[in-house]
Amino acid sequence: MPTWLIVVIVVVALAVLGAVIWLVSQEMQRKRLQQRFGPEYDRAVEESDNPRAAQRELAERERRHKELDIRPLSATARERYAREWAQVQEKFVDQPSAAVTEADRLLVALMAERGYPTEGYEQQVSDLSVRHAKTLEHYRAAHTTQQKRDGASTEDLRDAMVRYRTVFEDLLTDGADDERHDHDHGRDHDRDHHDRRNGHQHDRDDDADRDRDGRRDTDQHEHQASAQPRTEWNGGR
Repeated sequence: MPTWLIVVIVVVALAVLGAVIWLVSQEMQRKRLQQRFGPEYDRAVEESDNPRAAQRELAERERRHKELDIRPLSATARERYAREWAQVQEKFVDQPSAAVTEADRLLVALMAERGYPTEGYEQQVSDLSVRHAKTLEHYRAAHTTQQKRDGASTEDLRDAMVRYRTVFEDLLTDGADDERHDHDHGRDHDRDHHDRRNGHQHDRDDDADRDRDGRRDTDQHEHQASAQPRTEWNGGR
């Protein structure tokens, strides 16, 4: 077989292999994004003329999200926000429109305390989609109602409040399990350290007890030996 033909075959084989690897990587990327973003993935693809462009846009959201300092709330902060939300719900009875506006404001404040930028609604949605895609449609629907609150019916406002609460609770509790895990892990570590320290102390106490018992046995043996009468050897006389 001519050398040039071998070279052509090798080049074609490498090109085919490269194409297969690229297709496999693209499919893996698609599945990963689809699994992470859920319904937000379908929405992005539907709104884009090019599925590849939609995937690049979602990957860019991930990249931006990694640069954010997202942090869980402290237990005190969670309790404070829960009380404020209860007050907003009570306000809905007499002032439903004002309560919906207050719910939107409180949700944005919660985003900010968690570490999400709040410079604009569209950016909020983009940043939330990475970790809170399952409740994002509730936020969109509630925000739409809030924007037209003066012309919305009481039922629409009530629906918006329910949707706001869904997103609010998602943001409120996200990361709480990790915080409890870290706290429990630290507590277990302290307990293990305490147990090891006590174990070392017990070992030292046991050694000290054994030393004291050994000294007592030695002293007792010497005392008994000194108490016996001494017999000198006199050559048999």
